[in-house]
Amino acid sequence: METTQVLTPEAPQAPKKKRPSLHLPKNKKGGKWVRRAAILAVAALGIYWFWVRPGQGGGAPAMGQYTLDTAQPRELTTAVSGTGTVTPIDSYYLKPLVTGEVLEAPFEVGDQVEKGQLLYRLDAKDAEMSIQQAELTVRQAQKSYDDLAANLTVRASSGGVVQKVLVQRGDQVSPGTPIAEIADTSTLTVVLPFHSADTQGLYAGQSAQVTIAGTLETLTGTVESISTADLVGPGGALVRQVKIRVANPGALTSANSATAQIGDTACAGSGNFEEALRQTVTAQASGEVTSVSVTAGSRVSAGSSLAALGGSSAQSSLEDLSIALENAKLSLQRAQDALDNYTITAPISGTVIEKNVKAGDNVNNIESGSLAVIYDLSYLKLEMNISELDLSKIKDGQTVAITADAIPGEIFEGRVDRVSINGTTANGFTTYPATILLEDYGGLNPGMNVSADIIVAQLKSALTIPASAVQRGDTVLVPQAGALSEDGSTVIDPTKSEERPVTLGGGDGTYVEITSGLNEGDRILVPLQAQGGGAGGMSGAAVAAS
Repeated sequence: METTQVLTPEAPQAPKKKRPSLHLPKNKKGGKWVRRAAILAVAALGIYWFWVRPGQGGGAPAMGQYTLDTAQPRELTTAVSGTGTVTPIDSYYLKPLVTGEVLEAPFEVGDQVEKGQLLYRLDAKDAEMSIQQAELTVRQAQKSYDDLAANLTVRASSGGVVQKVLVQRGDQVSPGTPIAEIADTSTLTVVLPFHSADTQGLYAGQSAQVTIAGTLETLTGTVESISTADLVGPGGALVRQVKIRVANPGALTSANSATAQIGDTACAGSGNFEEALRQTVTAQASGEVTSVSVTAGSRVSAGSSLAALGGSSAQSSLEDLSIALENAKLSLQRAQDALDNYTITAPISGTVIEKNVKAGDNVNNIESGSLAVIYDLSYLKLEMNISELDLSKIKDGQTVAITADAIPGEIFEGRVDRVSINGTTANGFTTYPATILLEDYGGLNPGMNVSADIIVAQLKSALTIPASAVQRGDTVLVPQAGALSEDGSTVIDPTKSEERPVTLGGGDGTYVEITSGLNEGDRILVPLQAQGGGAGGMSGAAVAAS
């Protein structure tokens, strides 16, 4: 643009040679043209600054800011990355539960042990004595319970006929209270005097002929016993008492008397029959008579129920003994369980990493630390935190590429074992722990720090373009006629390009998948460096997760 100079009157000067000059019309329209020229200049400067000037965004940058690329199939891998420390899949710190001297410790550091294998055996004398005492306590408690339970039923100790019933229902009894009288009348005995000299040839078990007084009926009996003491009989003669047992034919009672002859020896007097057994059955426990099972004249056998005891007092006593028995059994179980603790076995299969106690040492279940440390090294595992934004991408079984600075150049393969939904929130952001397992971990050791890439998507042939070619709004620049040099190798006028919308798929940070909007072989413009409307405008789906 040529600058116009306006002349103004000055003081008289020496004459000079006049140069041609441009004169604007001296009217109001002259000022209007000046203003229009200024506006056009500012507009041209703006176009240069925002459209043509390199690197300032707002439209298609000037020549030389773009290179050419082509939409083409590529292998595309999307991963979620993180770091962590590898640890054994399982570990156990063996600690004592009891106190005692170590008698055996048949293993060493580095040994491979199996679950259940003996590691330590401690002196268990005290525990064994405790078990014996607990067993005695159980036996005593059981006896007390059984005796009371049995004594709440009053039973006949032998067979016979009930002579009297001494209680009735509702009576309160205590130990020793008479319940009934029973006599055995099926067998009778008679005690007869024999001259002392005649008894020298008699013996127990010898047969005797018993004659019933009055009827003179003869019964066969058996000598039961012969007294060894002499007594003075009728007329001052010395006699000894001989007890003879006979079967009651049914009518004999204690009112009947008899004499007897043993072989050729006759008795020196007579005697009355007696029941072979007569007893008074008494209560052995306290309680209320709740039922009576017999009446006078009832024939009972040994163990037959005569009466039952109960009531709140008896039941309460029985319940107390039941509780005492259960407590004794629990004490015995605890003592037996404690004995098991003196034999310490491997809780898991694995490798012994530490052995801190040997045979002859004394251990204390409170003060002693770990006896040994066992690692299960069949796998290593890695706990890695997953962002809530990436959680939906992670699935069990996905492949994980793992590297470690301690072993440069090597990549170890793991797999996702599980993802916990128990997230941790910090500063408004939530992460979820994922467990990764490594079976073939080579030189990795527990405790090493590693980096991990969980492969969430892997496309063998995805239509891709450079991620930096995507502008805000998910658009790309497609060159049109006049945008490229004649040979098509250079961008000469990026303003002659079309903004084309595209649909993005996954990405790996360098390339992004195009699912629609471009075809294989389509050429696009790629900024030489990230522009305001370039890769920063990509949608989240096109950016590799990290």
